[in-house]
Amino acid sequence: MIHSMTTIAPATGKLGVLTPGMGAVASTFIAGVIAARNGHAAPIGSVSQMAHIRLGSRDEGRNPLIREFVPLAELDDLVFGGWDPISPNAMEAARTAGVLKDADLAEISAELEGVVPMDAVFDERWVTRLEPTRVKADTDMAAQAQALIEDILRFKEENGCDRLVMVWCGSTEAYQEASAVHETVAAFEEGLRNNDENISPSQIYVYAALMCDVPFANGAPNLSVDLPCMIELSETRGVPIAGKDFKTGQTLMKTLLSPGLKARMLGVRGWFSTNILGNRDGEVLDAPENFKTKEMSKLGVLDTILQPEVYPDLYGNIDHVVRINYYPPRGDEKEGWDNIDIFGWMGYPMQIKIDFLCRDSILAAPIVLDLALFMDLAARAGVSGVQDWLSFYFKAPQSRTAAGPEHDLFIQQTKLKNTLREWMGEQPVTHSEAG
Repeated sequence: MIHSMTTIAPATGKLGVLTPGMGAVASTFIAGVIAARNGHAAPIGSVSQMAHIRLGSRDEGRNPLIREFVPLAELDDLVFGGWDPISPNAMEAARTAGVLKDADLAEISAELEGVVPMDAVFDERWVTRLEPTRVKADTDMAAQAQALIEDILRFKEENGCDRLVMVWCGSTEAYQEASAVHETVAAFEEGLRNNDENISPSQIYVYAALMCDVPFANGAPNLSVDLPCMIELSETRGVPIAGKDFKTGQTLMKTLLSPGLKARMLGVRGWFSTNILGNRDGEVLDAPENFKTKEMSKLGVLDTILQPEVYPDLYGNIDHVVRINYYPPRGDEKEGWDNIDIFGWMGYPMQIKIDFLCRDSILAAPIVLDLALFMDLAARAGVSGVQDWLSFYFKAPQSRTAAGPEHDLFIQQTKLKNTLREWMGEQPVTHSEAG
């Protein structure tokens, strides 16, 4: 069976990448892209830049780089912008975050200083631990949305961008559940006019982006693109959305390890996870209401992968505990400890211990790049609504169907690559062929 190729508009001209939030993650992303295009560093961790994709059967030997197979925007064509309530420019944000060494920043300091965030829409009810200094004067939500729309249009014109994408790199907002104001676009717009207390800043950013036909990916666990009103808006305007919460440290380890345990039908009795981190993210998550948002995102992974309802003897009685502790000396170098109590033949217990001394923003930065490039590709391919083929990048991915999201990293990877294959008229790979 020959697949018909999807018509994808060429990636001509400049692509503006807007990040609400220009702290550790966004500044590290921007610095890394600039370093890569100057030849100072390879974009390690970026699937779009580093990974190959197999085409056809293995014996055909066709294995191009993804970026040479699908028409992605070039790194040289990216233009950076965004909003931040604190940072005056990307260079100061990078210095404050302390992720990158001064020697690495020195080579690109002029370019980083030139990335100046716009004043943010910010509400301390949703992020209590930050003290903003660069926020919009408007407190009326409808005016805030209009101000963001004007920012987006002005940025596109002033920077000569052909297209834009937006990737949320801001802080985790306080926990909330969807309410009546989130049911429809009409209800949300009425809520903006009435300054509805259930509308958070991140939701205003999503609304502004979609009204400007800008694809939006949500890198935090906030309720934003996963609301009925935003799904409706993305579909009616024909704009791709994806979320939520970048899959970086501890959850990456869970989605690597739990499919392997399940593949071998080994049981799990308990999974205790704790983290220490000291960056702005850690400070924000030190507030209980913000931690709950993150906790809900982290807790969903195991149930979906292990399917306790299908395998009650193996996974029907798991104690899954997640902790995050703010520890300033650690900075961005987050440490995640996992204790996993497993059992095998005849019920005999065993243990696995993980101590992942990771660097949060170093793991998140290539995800921002890939999402920006792939969301732009999706827009040029004419697809809209939830892009569940990008679940690979998220802790709590959105699903297009009632069956819910897939969390197994390896199934997610296959789905991502098969989507690209099918768009380019190639057969999906099922690994069922001989050899």
